[in-house]
Amino acid sequence: MGSEKLSGGNQGTETQRFLNHQEFQLVCEALRRGESVIVLAESGVGGSGFTSRIVDEFAGELDVAIATYKGSGKKFFHRLAEQLDVDITEPKLNREGEPVGERSLTIDELKEALLDRMNSDTLLVFPEARRLTTGVRYWLEDAISSGVRVCCFAVVNPRRDIFLDMLEIELEPPSEKHIREVMRSEAQARGLTLSESELADLAPQAGRSPLMAKQVIKRRSLGIEEEKAEHTQYINVTALWFAFLAGFAAMKFVGMGTDQKDIQIFGGLAFMLLMSLKQLGQIRGSRKRLGQ
Repeated sequence: MGSEKLSGGNQGTETQRFLNHQEFQLVCEALRRGESVIVLAESGVGGSGFTSRIVDEFAGELDVAIATYKGSGKKFFHRLAEQLDVDITEPKLNREGEPVGERSLTIDELKEALLDRMNSDTLLVFPEARRLTTGVRYWLEDAISSGVRVCCFAVVNPRRDIFLDMLEIELEPPSEKHIREVMRSEAQARGLTLSESELADLAPQAGRSPLMAKQVIKRRSLGIEEEKAEHTQYINVTALWFAFLAGFAAMKFVGMGTDQKDIQIFGGLAFMLLMSLKQLGQIRGSRKRLGQ
């Protein structure tokens, strides 16, 4: 059994410092019980530090394979096959049935070969769950049904097909102290010297994401001004809405009390119009978590 080399080795070592030991043990316990797990983590934590720890933890216990889909299904399944000792070629026969060389397995043949090789002692690790195509997910559905354990990492749960049956475990984001450490380390690597007060001023721009923390320092080193959250500042006019609604409602009742139909009609129509506009103003796109 082999294991794919993780990209960004220094980054993986760095982010491991910010991972909660109890959360890591919780994921390991779920996998040992035969569960498939989707781990939700901020960008810069799950895809490097946590995956490398999972691979190291189960390397001598299960047949572990790790791969990231990068646009080529053939390369993706070849990486899995290499780590699980599955042949990606077979003898090429002539019309008489004699071997005349070798041929590479097609993707469908490779999928079947992998399914035949994998069992309940196999663990597949995918650092980027959102990249898995529909075809890969359908194949994983067959793998999971045969007992294969799958551990995926994502910023948000896609909540479709295989992910609906996975146990969801969300990691706590790094603390502000850890984010400052990432920023300090990145600043030192770029030859910047930042005081504690400067780090405190920059920290809110990074939120709780180590990747965003590095981006903040990169912008600082290039002299790029702070990114603003929004290009337009909005004013909360909720109180104004209620004041207008109350005014037109009162106008309607005044018209009813004085038996003036025109005031009644105007107040009622204005009230309904404002209510309709208010409801239309609440229509907006779905909110998404950072990185979705």
